[in-house]
Amino acid sequence: MFDFITDEHEMIQQAARDFAQNEIAPIAEHHDHTGEFPLNTVRKMGQLGFMGIEVPEEYGGAGMDTLAYALALTEICKVDASHGTVMSVNNSLYCHGLLLFGTEEQKQKYVVPIATGEKIGAYSLTEPMSGSDAGTMVSRAVLNEAGTHYVINGTKSWVTSAPFADIIVLFTMTQPEKKHKGVTAFIIETDKPGFARGKTEPKLGIRASATSEIIFENYECPVENRLGAEGEGFKIAMTVLDAGRIGIASQALGIAEAALEASIAYAKEREAFGQKIGQFQMIQQKLADMKCRVDASRLLIYQACLAKMAGKKTGGRYSMEASMAKLFASETAMWVTTQAIQIHGGMGYSKEMPLERYFRDAKITEIYEGTSEIQRMVIARSLTGLR
Repeated sequence: MFDFITDEHEMIQQAARDFAQNEIAPIAEHHDHTGEFPLNTVRKMGQLGFMGIEVPEEYGGAGMDTLAYALALTEICKVDASHGTVMSVNNSLYCHGLLLFGTEEQKQKYVVPIATGEKIGAYSLTEPMSGSDAGTMVSRAVLNEAGTHYVINGTKSWVTSAPFADIIVLFTMTQPEKKHKGVTAFIIETDKPGFARGKTEPKLGIRASATSEIIFENYECPVENRLGAEGEGFKIAMTVLDAGRIGIASQALGIAEAALEASIAYAKEREAFGQKIGQFQMIQQKLADMKCRVDASRLLIYQACLAKMAGKKTGGRYSMEASMAKLFASETAMWVTTQAIQIHGGMGYSKEMPLERYFRDAKITEIYEGTSEIQRMVIARSLTGLR
């Protein structure tokens, strides 16, 4: 249908679909119920190349493009968004940032083990009192007198994969008086003194994707583990989030697709008043609107992927396209899963079916990596040029 989707794209999409159906589907409900982190399947995802799809082969990745990443991630999330969350963070928020801003030594040391799935990466921007407004963070990194280490103190919150992360890209203040321009990025090894994991969050959805606070108490980070220059952290964080938003849009699309397919099947099987419920106009209207929104989300994601791929050649940003895809796909996932539960009635509300999990998982896509309100702000500012 689209000439930019190659045989190679279809191959990784099919590989992800097969893995999701064969390896993830049988355990998804268990991990959602227990909140247990699916470490074994995450490792297998790394071995198959899913944890570093866009990472060049010399750094342990699959060496493919953004479209391949979006197609594979959608298939994983169609079965379980929790696995998809871990995959998205590793690819978009961790590997992408190091590839763009890291030194050659940093790429060799910190990208290779993450892209292969040997280790798990994370990204830490949010703090207990600092979410969308990153300029208000209170954590600090102070360069020692010898100029060899930064001493880091503070607490970060809502760090995806933190309970199991081996390496974390951290954003913290080095010059707080400069607010956003005083943020610096660091590569944190979690097995060093001064690092601790705080409480694990009891979440509504994506429950198998472990999320927790991380705490720094006089953690010594070598200067060579600074990512980019001092004060470049906010720019790095926002650049990385552009890529992350394509990942979240793909996650939302996968959730919405799963809910739509379940609704179509149920409408063809369930009978009421002597006919299939899919013969009722009200159900037909819901299915038609669900299909339109799902396919519109897909097209916006393709547009964002192509914009990012073009940006790699020109150095251009793709913030608006990424925000449009993320905004529309996430709100579509929430709307479609709501309609799907309505179509299924009481069975949709029951934990005997995965629909209620899709519904719970969908909500976070409207919140993390920039709320829907932030996405609208990014889009509007891109249109007007006003700040």
